[in-house]
Amino acid sequence: MTQNILERGNVVAAGTATTKQEAIREAGTLLVAAGAVTSAYVDSMFDREASVSTYMGNFLAIPHGTNEAKESIIRSSLSLVRYPDPIDWDGQPVRFAVGIAGLNNEHLGILSKIAVVFSDEDEVQKLIDAATAEDIFTLLEEVNAE
Repeated sequence: MTQNILERGNVVAAGTATTKQEAIREAGTLLVAAGAVTSAYVDSMFDREASVSTYMGNFLAIPHGTNEAKESIIRSSLSLVRYPDPIDWDGQPVRFAVGIAGLNNEHLGILSKIAVVFSDEDEVQKLIDAATAEDIFTLLEEVNAE
């Protein structure tokens, strides 16, 4: 990994989605715009969600593609969208959708770092209270450390 997995441009402080499907599309579109995945990867994010929920707890969902979509990944990347009001994710409240694409299993280390941050309710509250996307990025920048 020679570059940051989470880039400032992939953090949105006030997402516009109001449904799970819109949130998956919003997180996936950021990955496409960053040049990390093709649009086919976003389609596979919906396939993944149809087979297993990506809700993780503590207001977090991590939508990602299926194993079959690996050829749609150009480089490892994360996107993060925060929502002002919780989105209903199969009956669970989600305030953060973290889109993820990983090459060569690089995403496994990233996922563990995200999980550590979101397992701490105080850290989650800091992310909810952050005023700007820049503040959110600063709080999560540690996920880029190798």
